[in-house]
Amino acid sequence: MLNYQEAVQTFDLNTVANELLSGSLNELNACYECCDRYADTDKVALYWHAKDGRKEQFTFAELKKYSSQFANFLKSQGVQVGDRVSGLLPRTAELIITILAAWRIGAVYQPLFTAFGPKAIEHRLKLAGSKFVVTDLANREKLVGLEDCPPIVTVHAEQVVEQYPQDISFWDVLNQQSDACELVMRQSSDPFLLMFTSGTTGPAKPLQVPHKALVAFGRYMQDAIGLKEDDSFWNIADPGWAYGLYYGITGPLFLGHATLFYEGGFSVDNVCQIVQEYQINNLAGAPTAYRMMMAAEPEKMAPLRGKFRVVSSAGEPLNPEVIRWFEQALDAPIFDHYGQTETGMVVCNHHALSHPVHAGSAGFASPGYRIAVVNEQGQELPADTPGILAVDVNQSPMMWFSGYVESRKSPFIGQYYLTGDTAEIHEDGSMSFVGRSDDVITTSGYRVGPFDVESALLEHDAVVEAAVIGVPDPERTEVIKAFVILANHAQASSNLEEELGQFVKKRLSAHAYPRLVEFVSELPKTPSGKIQRFLLRNQEISKQQERLNQAV
Repeated sequence: MLNYQEAVQTFDLNTVANELLSGSLNELNACYECCDRYADTDKVALYWHAKDGRKEQFTFAELKKYSSQFANFLKSQGVQVGDRVSGLLPRTAELIITILAAWRIGAVYQPLFTAFGPKAIEHRLKLAGSKFVVTDLANREKLVGLEDCPPIVTVHAEQVVEQYPQDISFWDVLNQQSDACELVMRQSSDPFLLMFTSGTTGPAKPLQVPHKALVAFGRYMQDAIGLKEDDSFWNIADPGWAYGLYYGITGPLFLGHATLFYEGGFSVDNVCQIVQEYQINNLAGAPTAYRMMMAAEPEKMAPLRGKFRVVSSAGEPLNPEVIRWFEQALDAPIFDHYGQTETGMVVCNHHALSHPVHAGSAGFASPGYRIAVVNEQGQELPADTPGILAVDVNQSPMMWFSGYVESRKSPFIGQYYLTGDTAEIHEDGSMSFVGRSDDVITTSGYRVGPFDVESALLEHDAVVEAAVIGVPDPERTEVIKAFVILANHAQASSNLEEELGQFVKKRLSAHAYPRLVEFVSELPKTPSGKIQRFLLRNQEISKQQERLNQAV
C-alpha cells in the first residue's frame, strides 16, 4: 500500500494522465477512454439485473457496437459537437449506450433523475438546450406537455405508438445504423457532461464537466475506492446523480472494470441478495443506505459478514456509529469520502493509501488537491477553527471545476473555490465536516455542528435516523431541536425525549444537546439522500409565526 504523504509529494498531473489515458489531455474522447480501448478483449463492462430477476451482461465490445449505432442515428438527426443529449432512464444498458453514443460524437450527456417530476425535468432540459431526450415507458408520461420538449427517443416505443406516435423507437433506429462510427476527438477543457446542482436552496444550476475530470475520476477509483482488477464492485448510488454517474459508470469503465446495475429499489433484502449473488467485495453508497442496513434484524445481515474487502461512503458525513457497526457486525472497513457535484471527491479516507483514519473525519485531501478553511474574506484560518471549506485552486492541479454555466454569484474568492460547507482542518491535515454553512447552530454563544449531535443520537439503540436544527430562541439565540426516526422496538414518549437529550448531553457537552425532540416517520431529503435541514427550519419558523399570530 502506497504511503499517503509519498503520493502527495510525488503527484504530477502529466504523469498521472499518461498512466491513465490512452492518449494525451490535448486529444481524447471519453467514449474511447471508457469503452473502445477495452473492446478488443472479452471483458464484461456491465452486469444488469432487472427487478423481475432477468439478468444480462454486456462486454465492452458490445457497448462499442451499440453506442456506435446510436451515435450514427444522433449524427443523422443533426446532433453536433457540444450539443446536449439528455437521459431520463433507470439503470439499464440503454442508459450506458446513450451516454457512450453522445461522447463518441463529441456531444455532452445530461442526466435526468428518474424520481424527478415534470417541472424539475423541464427546468433542466430548457437550460441544457437538449437536442434529444432518451427515456423509457415508465418515465415517458413526465415529458407530456413540457414546454419546448426536444424530440423523444423511447425504449420499446412500439408498445405506445398509438399514445405517442411522434416518439422514436430506440432499438428500431439503432438497428438500422452502421456499427462503424468515427470518434470525435476533444481537448481536456471541452465538456463531456452537463450536471446540475441539487438546488436545495434555489433553482438547480448547470455546470460543465470537462474531459480532464476523467483523470480525477480514475484516481478516486484507484486511491479512495481502492478498486482492484479482481474486485466485484457495486456503487448503489443512482446514475441520475453525480456520485452514481461519476463513480458508478464513468470511473469503473474508465479503468476497464465492470459495473453493476440493479434495477430494483434499495432494501436490505435486495442488498443481501445482490451482494451474495455477485460476490460483491467492494461496495460504495450513501450513509442513508448503510443506516438501513444497521436497522435490519441481525440475522438478515449475518450472511454478509466478511463479504466486503472495503466499503466507501459519500453524500453525507459518516456517523461514527455506522463505522463501528460495520466493523463489529460485518467485519468490514467503511471509509468516509467528501466531495460535491462541482468538484468530484476531494477529501477522502483512502482505502489504497496508508494514513491515519479518525472516526468522524472525512480524511485528507486527495493527491492533486489542497484544501483550506477560510473566512468569508478568503483568509485561511488556523487549525481546529471552523470556517468555510475551500479548495486552493492554485495548488490543486486535479481541480477541474471553473464555474457555473450561468450564476449570479461566483463560488470563487481569490484563489479559493468555496464549497459552502463548514469544516475544521486539524494539525495533521485531516478534515472534519461541521455542516452546511447555514446549518451551523449558534446557541448560548457556542457554535454547534448538527452532525455531532446527530451522530450522538444515532448511538442510542432507539434511534434509526436523526436530523438536527437550530430553532430561534430569545434567550439563547437558538436552541437545538432534533427530529428523530425511532427503531421498530421503541415507543415515542416524553420520557424518551428527556432520555435522548441527556444521552447526547453526556456524550457531547452541556450546551450541545437537543432541548427539543420531535419523533417523525420520515425526514425531508433530496433525491440523492441528503437531509434538507432548511426545510425543517422553515417548518419551525412557520410554526412560531403561527403561534405569534394566534397570540395577537
